[in-house]
Amino acid sequence: MELGEAGPGVEERAAAADAVCELVDAVTPSAWSTGAVEDAADAIDMLAEALAAIDPEAARALAAVPAATAGLRRRLIPAATEDVAEVPALDPGRPRRRGLGPGWKGVRATGSSSAWKSSSM
Repeated sequence: MELGEAGPGVEERAAAADAVCELVDAVTPSAWSTGAVEDAADAIDMLAEALAAIDPEAARALAAVPAATAGLRRRLIPAATEDVAEVPALDPGRPRRRGLGPGWKGVRATGSSSAWKSSSM
């Protein structure tokens, strides 16, 4: 796909690349905070989403970015991304099954009540 002229305000807003260059120049591995990592990972996700909207090929090229930033968050901010066990929601349209479960044949109503009395004694 060939790109054309930028839409109104796109060039100014795409100047985020300049801010990233400044960040790269200023930061050291020990200078990161939890908030800074979260902000940078969010920015990466949003930029990838914006670029993926250009065309399907761009979307395919950037498809791995969300998983990569999620892995980064798990590695660097484990307390913020602990997996919580999800409880599946009940389907409100379908009543829950109650009873004795599979294999239960039910009570047979045929025969006399005296047969039950004589067999239970």
